[in-house]
Amino acid sequence: MNNPIPTAADARRVAVGAFVGTALEWYDFFLYGTAASLVFNRLFFATDDAVVATAAAFASFAVGFVARPLGGIVFGHLGDRIGRRACLLITVVMIGAVTGVIGLLPGFADIGVAAPILLTLLRLLQGVAVGGEWGGAITLAVEHAPPEQRGRYAAMPQIGSPVGTLLSSGAFLLVALLPPDDFDAWGWRIPFLIAFPLLGVALWLRRRVEESPLFDRLLAEDARASAPVREVVVRAWPALLVGAGSALLGVGGFYLATTFVISYATGDLDLPRPLVLGATLVAAVVEIGVLVLGGRLAERFGSARVTVAGGVASAIVALPMFWLLDTRNAAAVVLGVTVGVAMLSIPYAVSGDLLARLFPARLRYSGIALAANIAGIASGFVPLAATGVLAAAGGSSWAPGLLLVGIALVTVVSGLAAPRLYVSDAEMTVEGVAAPRS
Repeated sequence: MNNPIPTAADARRVAVGAFVGTALEWYDFFLYGTAASLVFNRLFFATDDAVVATAAAFASFAVGFVARPLGGIVFGHLGDRIGRRACLLITVVMIGAVTGVIGLLPGFADIGVAAPILLTLLRLLQGVAVGGEWGGAITLAVEHAPPEQRGRYAAMPQIGSPVGTLLSSGAFLLVALLPPDDFDAWGWRIPFLIAFPLLGVALWLRRRVEESPLFDRLLAEDARASAPVREVVVRAWPALLVGAGSALLGVGGFYLATTFVISYATGDLDLPRPLVLGATLVAAVVEIGVLVLGGRLAERFGSARVTVAGGVASAIVALPMFWLLDTRNAAAVVLGVTVGVAMLSIPYAVSGDLLARLFPARLRYSGIALAANIAGIASGFVPLAATGVLAAAGGSSWAPGLLLVGIALVTVVSGLAAPRLYVSDAEMTVEGVAAPRS
Protein backbone atom coordinates (compact mmCIF):
# COMPACT_ATOMS: atom_id res chain seq x y z
CA MET A 1 0.00 0.00 0.00
CA ASN A 2 1.39 3.42 -0.97
CA ASN A 3 0.48 6.28 1.34
CA PRO A 4 3.22 8.87 0.90
CA ILE A 5 3.71 11.51 3.55
CA PRO A 6 2.90 14.93 2.05
CA THR A 7 5.96 17.03 1.29
CA ALA A 8 6.25 20.72 2.18
CA ALA A 9 5.68 21.55 -1.49
CA ASP A 10 2.51 19.44 -1.52
CA ALA A 11 1.24 21.20 1.59
CA ARG A 12 1.92 24.65 0.17
CA ARG A 13 0.22 23.86 -3.13
CA VAL A 14 -2.90 22.55 -1.39
CA ALA A 15 -2.96 25.45 1.09
CA VAL A 16 -2.68 28.05 -1.67
CA GLY A 17 -5.36 26.27 -3.70
CA ALA A 18 -7.63 26.14 -0.65
CA PHE A 19 -6.98 29.82 0.08
CA VAL A 20 -7.68 31.07 -3.46
CA GLY A 21 -10.75 28.90 -3.90
CA THR A 22 -12.11 29.92 -0.50
CA ALA A 23 -11.46 33.60 -1.22
CA LEU A 24 -13.53 33.38 -4.39
CA GLU A 25 -16.29 31.47 -2.59
CA TRP A 26 -16.46 34.08 0.18
CA TYR A 27 -16.47 36.87 -2.37
CA ASP A 28 -19.67 35.41 -3.75
CA PHE A 29 -21.23 34.84 -0.34
CA PHE A 30 -20.27 38.23 1.13
CA LEU A 31 -21.69 40.10 -1.84
CA TYR A 32 -25.15 39.21 -0.65
CA GLY A 33 -24.56 40.66 2.82
CA THR A 34 -23.37 43.98 1.41
CA ALA A 35 -26.19 44.10 -1.13
CA ALA A 36 -28.74 43.30 1.60
CA SER A 37 -27.62 46.44 3.42
CA LEU A 38 -27.48 48.73 0.39
CA VAL A 39 -29.88 47.61 -2.34
CA PHE A 40 -31.98 44.48 -1.72
CA ASN A 41 -33.99 46.20 1.01
CA ARG A 42 -35.13 48.81 -1.53
CA LEU A 43 -35.33 46.95 -4.86
CA PHE A 44 -36.52 43.49 -3.81
CA PHE A 45 -38.37 43.97 -0.51
CA ALA A 46 -40.52 46.97 -1.38
CA THR A 47 -42.27 48.58 1.60
CA ASP A 48 -42.79 52.10 2.92
CA ASP A 49 -41.30 51.11 6.30
CA ALA A 50 -37.49 51.26 6.06
CA VAL A 51 -37.01 49.15 9.19
CA VAL A 52 -39.29 46.40 7.87
CA ALA A 53 -37.55 46.42 4.49
CA THR A 54 -34.12 46.14 6.09
CA ALA A 55 -35.32 43.38 8.42
CA ALA A 56 -36.75 41.47 5.43
CA ALA A 57 -33.47 41.81 3.52
CA PHE A 58 -31.51 40.57 6.55
CA ALA A 59 -33.99 37.70 6.95
CA SER A 60 -33.22 36.60 3.39
CA PHE A 61 -29.53 37.00 4.26
CA ALA A 62 -30.09 34.65 7.22
CA VAL A 63 -31.68 32.03 4.96
CA GLY A 64 -28.26 31.31 3.53
CA PHE A 65 -27.02 30.41 7.00
CA VAL A 66 -30.03 28.24 7.73
CA ALA A 67 -29.21 26.28 4.56
CA ARG A 68 -25.56 25.85 5.47
CA PRO A 69 -26.12 22.87 7.81
CA LEU A 70 -27.84 21.06 4.94
CA GLY A 71 -24.72 21.64 2.87
CA GLY A 72 -22.60 20.50 5.80
CA ILE A 73 -24.62 17.29 6.14
CA VAL A 74 -24.61 16.46 2.42
CA PHE A 75 -21.02 17.37 1.63
CA GLY A 76 -19.71 16.23 5.01
CA HIS A 77 -21.09 12.75 4.32
CA LEU A 78 -19.74 12.75 0.78
CA GLY A 79 -16.40 14.19 1.85
CA ASP A 80 -15.87 11.41 4.40
CA ARG A 81 -17.14 8.76 1.97
CA ILE A 82 -15.98 9.65 -1.57
CA GLY A 83 -13.29 12.24 -0.90
CA ARG A 84 -12.58 15.83 0.04
CA ARG A 85 -11.44 17.00 -3.42
CA ALA A 86 -14.56 15.96 -5.35
CA CYS A 87 -16.84 17.85 -2.97
CA LEU A 88 -14.80 21.04 -3.28
CA LEU A 89 -15.19 20.95 -7.05
CA ILE A 90 -18.97 20.68 -6.71
CA THR A 91 -19.31 23.49 -4.16
CA VAL A 92 -17.27 26.00 -6.14
CA VAL A 93 -19.40 25.45 -9.27
CA MET A 94 -22.63 25.78 -7.30
CA ILE A 95 -21.88 29.05 -5.57
CA GLY A 96 -20.27 30.71 -8.59
CA ALA A 97 -23.20 29.93 -10.87
CA VAL A 98 -25.83 30.97 -8.31
CA THR A 99 -24.11 34.28 -7.56
CA GLY A 100 -23.92 35.17 -11.24
CA VAL A 101 -27.62 34.44 -11.68
CA ILE A 102 -28.48 36.84 -8.82
CA GLY A 103 -26.92 39.58 -10.94
CA LEU A 104 -29.45 38.81 -13.69
CA LEU A 105 -32.53 38.69 -11.45
CA PRO A 106 -35.30 41.28 -12.08
CA GLY A 107 -36.42 43.40 -9.13
CA PHE A 108 -39.79 43.85 -7.40
CA ALA A 109 -40.83 46.60 -9.83
CA ASP A 110 -40.41 44.17 -12.75
CA ILE A 111 -41.85 40.86 -11.55
CA GLY A 112 -43.48 41.68 -8.22
CA VAL A 113 -43.40 39.24 -5.34
CA ALA A 114 -41.57 36.67 -7.47
CA ALA A 115 -38.43 38.81 -7.13
CA PRO A 116 -37.87 38.36 -3.37
CA ILE A 117 -38.94 34.69 -3.61
CA LEU A 118 -36.40 33.90 -6.33
CA LEU A 119 -33.73 35.91 -4.55
CA THR A 120 -34.31 33.98 -1.34
CA LEU A 121 -34.21 30.63 -3.18
CA LEU A 122 -30.88 31.54 -4.78
CA ARG A 123 -29.55 32.57 -1.37
CA LEU A 124 -30.65 29.15 -0.12
CA LEU A 125 -28.53 27.44 -2.79
CA GLN A 126 -25.61 29.71 -1.91
CA GLY A 127 -25.88 28.56 1.68
CA VAL A 128 -25.90 24.87 0.74
CA ALA A 129 -22.71 25.31 -1.28
CA VAL A 130 -20.87 27.32 1.36
CA GLY A 131 -22.02 24.84 4.01
CA GLY A 132 -19.92 22.18 2.36
CA GLU A 133 -17.06 24.42 1.21
CA TRP A 134 -15.27 25.62 4.33
CA GLY A 135 -15.15 22.28 6.11
CA GLY A 136 -13.61 20.64 3.06
CA ALA A 137 -11.02 23.38 2.56
CA ILE A 138 -9.93 23.23 6.20
CA THR A 139 -9.83 19.43 6.22
CA LEU A 140 -7.73 19.27 3.07
CA ALA A 141 -5.29 21.94 4.27
CA VAL A 142 -4.84 20.39 7.74
CA GLU A 143 -4.43 16.85 6.45
CA HIS A 144 -1.64 17.91 4.09
CA ALA A 145 0.18 20.11 6.64
CA PRO A 146 3.41 19.18 8.47
CA PRO A 147 2.44 18.56 12.13
CA GLU A 148 4.66 21.33 13.49
CA GLN A 149 3.19 23.88 11.03
CA ARG A 150 -0.45 22.91 11.16
CA GLY A 151 -1.53 26.25 12.62
CA ARG A 152 -0.28 28.34 9.71
CA TYR A 153 -1.68 25.99 7.08
CA ALA A 154 -5.06 25.83 8.82
CA ALA A 155 -5.11 29.64 8.77
CA MET A 156 -4.67 29.80 4.99
CA PRO A 157 -8.33 29.11 4.10
CA GLN A 158 -9.29 31.65 6.80
CA ILE A 159 -7.39 34.35 4.94
CA GLY A 160 -9.87 33.79 2.13
CA SER A 161 -12.47 35.54 4.29
CA PRO A 162 -10.89 39.02 4.41
CA VAL A 163 -9.76 38.68 0.81
CA GLY A 164 -13.36 37.89 -0.11
CA THR A 165 -14.40 40.94 1.88
CA LEU A 166 -11.87 43.10 0.06
CA LEU A 167 -13.09 41.90 -3.32
CA SER A 168 -16.80 42.20 -2.55
CA SER A 169 -16.65 45.48 -0.61
CA GLY A 170 -14.20 46.90 -3.14
CA ALA A 171 -16.51 46.02 -5.99
CA PHE A 172 -19.46 47.66 -4.24
CA LEU A 173 -17.35 50.66 -3.28
CA LEU A 174 -16.60 51.29 -6.95
CA VAL A 175 -20.19 50.92 -8.17
CA ALA A 176 -21.44 52.98 -5.19
CA LEU A 177 -19.64 55.94 -6.77
CA LEU A 178 -22.14 55.83 -9.64
CA PRO A 179 -25.13 58.21 -9.62
CA PRO A 180 -27.91 56.70 -7.44
CA ASP A 181 -30.20 56.00 -10.39
CA ASP A 182 -27.47 54.14 -12.29
CA PHE A 183 -26.48 52.21 -9.17
CA ASP A 184 -30.05 51.01 -8.67
CA ALA A 185 -30.67 50.32 -12.38
CA TRP A 186 -27.56 48.26 -13.23
CA GLY A 187 -24.53 49.18 -11.14
CA TRP A 188 -25.21 46.83 -8.23
CA ARG A 189 -25.41 43.87 -10.66
CA ILE A 190 -21.80 44.15 -11.85
CA PRO A 191 -20.17 42.60 -8.72
CA PHE A 192 -22.51 39.61 -9.01
CA LEU A 193 -21.91 39.10 -12.73
CA ILE A 194 -18.16 39.06 -12.12
CA ALA A 195 -18.77 35.71 -10.39
CA PHE A 196 -19.01 34.01 -13.79
CA PRO A 197 -15.38 34.58 -14.87
CA LEU A 198 -14.17 34.06 -11.31
CA LEU A 199 -15.85 30.65 -11.38
CA GLY A 200 -13.57 29.61 -14.23
CA VAL A 201 -10.50 30.63 -12.24
CA ALA A 202 -11.69 28.83 -9.09
CA LEU A 203 -12.54 25.66 -10.98
CA TRP A 204 -9.11 25.57 -12.61
CA LEU A 205 -7.43 25.94 -9.22
CA ARG A 206 -9.57 23.32 -7.53
CA ARG A 207 -8.80 20.75 -10.22
CA ARG A 208 -5.10 21.06 -9.37
CA VAL A 209 -5.64 20.24 -5.67
CA GLU A 210 -4.74 16.66 -4.73
CA GLU A 211 -6.77 14.37 -2.52
CA SER A 212 -5.90 14.11 1.18
CA PRO A 213 -3.39 11.30 1.90
CA LEU A 214 -5.30 10.54 5.10
CA PHE A 215 -8.47 9.94 3.12
CA ASP A 216 -6.54 7.82 0.61
CA ARG A 217 -5.42 5.60 3.48
CA LEU A 218 -8.92 5.40 4.92
CA LEU A 219 -10.13 4.32 1.49
CA ALA A 220 -7.36 1.76 1.02
CA GLU A 221 -8.01 0.20 4.45
CA ASP A 222 -11.80 0.44 4.13
CA ALA A 223 -11.76 2.37 7.40
CA ARG A 224 -14.30 5.01 6.41
CA ALA A 225 -17.32 5.63 8.60
CA SER A 226 -20.48 4.24 7.03
CA ALA A 227 -22.62 7.11 8.33
CA PRO A 228 -20.19 9.85 9.41
CA VAL A 229 -22.80 12.54 10.07
CA ARG A 230 -24.85 10.27 12.31
CA GLU A 231 -21.73 9.15 14.15
CA VAL A 232 -20.69 12.75 14.79
CA VAL A 233 -24.12 13.67 16.14
CA VAL A 234 -24.55 10.54 18.28
CA ARG A 235 -21.01 9.91 19.53
CA ALA A 236 -19.15 13.20 19.18
CA TRP A 237 -21.86 15.69 20.14
CA PRO A 238 -19.81 17.32 22.94
CA ALA A 239 -17.08 18.12 20.42
CA LEU A 240 -19.74 19.33 18.00
CA LEU A 241 -21.18 21.83 20.48
CA VAL A 242 -17.80 23.04 21.69
CA GLY A 243 -16.62 23.42 18.10
CA ALA A 244 -19.70 25.45 17.20
CA GLY A 245 -19.24 27.72 20.19
CA SER A 246 -15.57 28.27 19.43
CA ALA A 247 -16.43 29.32 15.86
CA LEU A 248 -19.34 31.60 16.79
CA LEU A 249 -17.38 34.82 17.35
CA GLY A 250 -15.36 34.56 14.15
CA VAL A 251 -18.51 34.20 12.07
CA GLY A 252 -21.37 35.84 13.99
CA GLY A 253 -19.23 38.61 15.42
CA PHE A 254 -17.88 39.35 11.96
CA TYR A 255 -21.35 39.82 10.49
CA LEU A 256 -22.29 42.10 13.35
CA ALA A 257 -19.15 44.20 12.83
CA THR A 258 -19.59 44.39 9.05
CA THR A 259 -23.05 43.62 7.65
CA PHE A 260 -25.00 45.14 10.56
CA VAL A 261 -22.57 48.02 11.00
CA ILE A 262 -22.92 48.95 7.31
CA SER A 263 -26.69 49.18 7.78
CA TYR A 264 -26.44 51.00 11.13
CA ALA A 265 -23.85 53.50 9.96
CA THR A 266 -25.48 54.35 6.62
CA GLY A 267 -29.06 54.23 7.92
CA ASP A 268 -29.20 55.31 11.56
CA LEU A 269 -26.08 57.50 11.53
CA ASP A 270 -26.54 58.73 7.94
CA LEU A 271 -22.86 58.22 7.11
CA PRO A 272 -21.74 58.10 3.46
CA ARG A 273 -21.70 54.62 1.92
CA PRO A 274 -18.15 55.00 0.54
CA LEU A 275 -16.85 55.82 4.05
CA VAL A 276 -18.44 52.77 5.66
CA LEU A 277 -17.43 50.41 2.85
CA GLY A 278 -13.95 51.90 2.99
CA ALA A 279 -13.79 51.12 6.70
CA THR A 280 -14.56 47.45 6.00
CA LEU A 281 -11.77 47.43 3.42
CA VAL A 282 -9.23 48.77 5.92
CA ALA A 283 -10.45 46.23 8.49
CA ALA A 284 -10.05 43.41 5.96
CA VAL A 285 -6.46 44.39 5.20
CA VAL A 286 -5.62 44.44 8.90
CA GLU A 287 -7.45 41.13 9.37
CA ILE A 288 -5.12 39.40 6.91
CA GLY A 289 -2.17 40.25 9.14
CA VAL A 290 -4.05 39.12 12.25
CA LEU A 291 -4.89 35.76 10.65
CA VAL A 292 -1.28 35.13 9.64
CA LEU A 293 -0.11 36.00 13.16
CA GLY A 294 -2.87 33.91 14.73
CA GLY A 295 -1.78 30.81 12.82
CA ARG A 296 1.76 31.20 14.14
CA LEU A 297 0.52 31.81 17.69
CA ALA A 298 -1.50 28.58 17.52
CA GLU A 299 1.70 26.65 16.83
CA ARG A 300 3.36 28.18 19.90
CA PHE A 301 0.55 28.45 22.45
CA GLY A 302 -2.17 26.16 21.11
CA SER A 303 -5.36 27.10 19.28
CA ALA A 304 -7.54 26.86 22.40
CA ARG A 305 -5.53 29.48 24.31
CA VAL A 306 -5.51 31.80 21.32
CA THR A 307 -9.29 31.38 21.02
CA VAL A 308 -9.81 32.37 24.65
CA ALA A 309 -7.51 35.40 24.33
CA GLY A 310 -9.30 36.61 21.21
CA GLY A 311 -12.72 36.18 22.80
CA VAL A 312 -11.73 38.22 25.85
CA ALA A 313 -10.23 40.96 23.66
CA SER A 314 -13.40 41.14 21.56
CA ALA A 315 -15.60 41.48 24.64
CA ILE A 316 -13.44 44.36 25.85
CA VAL A 317 -13.61 46.36 22.60
CA ALA A 318 -17.26 45.64 21.69
CA LEU A 319 -18.84 48.74 23.24
CA PRO A 320 -15.95 51.10 22.37
CA MET A 321 -16.34 50.06 18.73
CA PHE A 322 -19.90 51.42 18.68
CA TRP A 323 -18.93 54.52 20.65
CA LEU A 324 -16.41 55.33 17.93
CA LEU A 325 -19.07 54.84 15.25
CA ASP A 326 -21.46 57.15 17.07
CA THR A 327 -18.99 60.04 16.85
CA ARG A 328 -19.66 60.16 13.09
CA ASN A 329 -16.02 61.14 12.68
CA ALA A 330 -14.48 59.45 9.63
CA ALA A 331 -11.21 58.44 11.32
CA ALA A 332 -13.05 57.15 14.39
CA VAL A 333 -15.43 55.09 12.24
CA VAL A 334 -12.54 53.43 10.40
CA LEU A 335 -10.70 52.80 13.70
CA GLY A 336 -13.77 51.33 15.39
CA VAL A 337 -14.56 48.87 12.60
CA THR A 338 -10.90 47.90 12.20
CA VAL A 339 -10.27 47.22 15.89
CA GLY A 340 -13.52 45.30 16.27
CA VAL A 341 -12.82 43.05 13.28
CA ALA A 342 -9.17 42.57 14.27
CA MET A 343 -10.01 41.27 17.75
CA LEU A 344 -12.65 38.80 16.62
CA SER A 345 -10.27 37.60 13.89
CA ILE A 346 -7.89 36.20 16.53
CA PRO A 347 -10.11 33.18 17.35
CA TYR A 348 -11.15 32.95 13.71
CA ALA A 349 -7.51 32.51 12.71
CA VAL A 350 -7.20 29.30 14.73
CA SER A 351 -10.73 27.99 14.28
CA GLY A 352 -9.75 25.51 11.58
CA ASP A 353 -6.93 24.03 13.65
CA LEU A 354 -9.10 23.78 16.76
CA LEU A 355 -11.99 22.10 14.93
CA ALA A 356 -9.69 19.64 13.16
CA ARG A 357 -8.32 18.52 16.55
CA LEU A 358 -11.82 17.76 17.83
CA PHE A 359 -12.60 15.04 15.25
CA PRO A 360 -10.76 11.92 14.00
CA ALA A 361 -9.89 11.68 10.30
CA ARG A 362 -12.76 9.33 9.47
CA LEU A 363 -15.26 11.92 10.76
CA ARG A 364 -13.32 15.12 10.21
CA TYR A 365 -15.05 16.62 7.17
CA SER A 366 -18.49 15.98 8.68
CA GLY A 367 -17.48 17.17 12.14
CA ILE A 368 -15.87 20.40 10.98
CA ALA A 369 -18.70 21.16 8.55
CA LEU A 370 -21.45 20.53 11.09
CA ALA A 371 -19.76 22.46 13.90
CA ALA A 372 -19.03 25.45 11.68
CA ASN A 373 -22.55 25.46 10.27
CA ILE A 374 -24.26 25.21 13.64
CA ALA A 375 -22.37 28.40 14.44
CA GLY A 376 -23.42 29.65 11.02
CA ILE A 377 -27.14 29.25 11.77
CA ALA A 378 -26.86 31.55 14.78
CA SER A 379 -24.51 33.88 12.91
CA GLY A 380 -26.91 34.38 10.03
CA PHE A 381 -29.47 35.85 12.42
CA VAL A 382 -26.99 38.16 14.17
CA PRO A 383 -27.64 41.20 11.90
CA LEU A 384 -31.38 40.63 12.28
CA ALA A 385 -31.04 40.28 16.07
CA ALA A 386 -28.86 43.38 16.23
CA THR A 387 -31.48 45.32 14.26
CA GLY A 388 -34.13 44.15 16.74
CA VAL A 389 -32.21 45.00 19.92
CA LEU A 390 -31.24 48.37 18.46
CA ALA A 391 -34.90 49.19 17.83
CA ALA A 392 -35.89 47.92 21.29
CA ALA A 393 -33.23 50.14 22.87
CA GLY A 394 -34.58 53.21 21.10
CA GLY A 395 -31.67 53.38 18.68
CA SER A 396 -28.96 53.26 21.35
CA SER A 397 -25.83 51.42 20.19
CA TRP A 398 -25.10 49.85 23.58
CA ALA A 399 -27.63 47.13 22.73
CA PRO A 400 -25.81 45.62 19.70
CA GLY A 401 -22.56 46.20 21.60
CA LEU A 402 -23.73 43.97 24.43
CA LEU A 403 -24.88 41.39 21.88
CA LEU A 404 -21.29 41.23 20.62
CA VAL A 405 -20.04 40.82 24.20
CA GLY A 406 -22.36 37.84 24.67
CA ILE A 407 -21.16 36.20 21.45
CA ALA A 408 -17.54 36.67 22.53
CA LEU A 409 -18.14 35.04 25.91
CA VAL A 410 -19.66 31.94 24.28
CA THR A 411 -16.42 31.53 22.32
CA VAL A 412 -14.31 32.04 25.47
CA VAL A 413 -16.12 29.25 27.31
CA SER A 414 -15.84 26.94 24.30
CA GLY A 415 -12.13 27.63 23.95
CA LEU A 416 -11.61 26.68 27.59
CA ALA A 417 -13.46 23.38 27.11
CA ALA A 418 -11.91 22.33 23.78
CA PRO A 419 -8.60 20.72 24.90
CA ARG A 420 -10.43 18.11 26.96
CA LEU A 421 -12.07 16.82 23.77
CA TYR A 422 -9.07 16.79 21.41
CA VAL A 423 -8.30 13.58 19.51
CA SER A 424 -4.83 12.08 19.93
CA ASP A 425 -1.89 13.45 17.98
CA ALA A 426 -1.74 10.14 16.09
CA GLU A 427 -5.20 10.80 14.63
CA MET A 428 -3.80 13.92 12.93
CA THR A 429 -1.19 12.02 10.88
CA VAL A 430 -1.15 9.45 8.08
CA GLU A 431 0.52 6.86 10.31
CA GLY A 432 -2.18 7.11 12.97
CA VAL A 433 -5.22 7.38 10.78
CA ALA A 434 -6.35 3.74 10.95
CA ALA A 435 -9.73 3.80 12.66
CA PRO A 436 -11.46 1.34 14.97
CA ARG A 437 -13.89 -0.93 13.16
CA SER A 438 -17.46 -1.26 14.27
